[in-house]
Amino acid sequence: MKKNLSISARLTLVMILLLAVIYPLLIAAVGKLTPGKGKGETISVNGKVVGYERIGQKFTADIYFQGRPSAVDYNAAGSAGSNKGPSNPGYLQLVQNRIDSFLAHNPGVTKEQIPSDLVTASGSGLDPHISPDAARIQIKRVASSRGISMQKVTELVQAHIVQPVFGPAYVHVLKLNVALDEIKH
Repeated sequence: MKKNLSISARLTLVMILLLAVIYPLLIAAVGKLTPGKGKGETISVNGKVVGYERIGQKFTADIYFQGRPSAVDYNAAGSAGSNKGPSNPGYLQLVQNRIDSFLAHNPGVTKEQIPSDLVTASGSGLDPHISPDAARIQIKRVASSRGISMQKVTELVQAHIVQPVFGPAYVHVLKLNVALDEIKH
């Protein structure tokens, strides 16, 4: 019995050392080799961090492009989708509310023209990207709200369209809005 206790105690100490000390230090060291040095890739303006590369933000003012809705209100600690199916009455009402709000802020746009990514949340609830169509449909509102020509805003959107090797094109909403703030009227 004493022998079994001794073996168990030594195994416990080895596992604590391995899993509570060595493994976390190894993961932290690997994190330091990543672009954000283990703290995430940030987006800065004038030396001040305004957001993260891979986490969406909520923009509600008409002077900004809006991103995808979030089922978790853009809280990175609680990444999740809504888990409501397309036949759920509560979900359908939520999407309809988003459509109504978008139409109220974007006169001249019809319900059929609204890209789905502007009224439905992504699976993580943190997607920082929208489709190029979702950005283009907001150009008139943003240009009008800022008193900037549609031509200038259109050029800015075009410059921020990313076409990856695999997958669909996208626009990073925060980067687009930061660039928009840098435009001199």
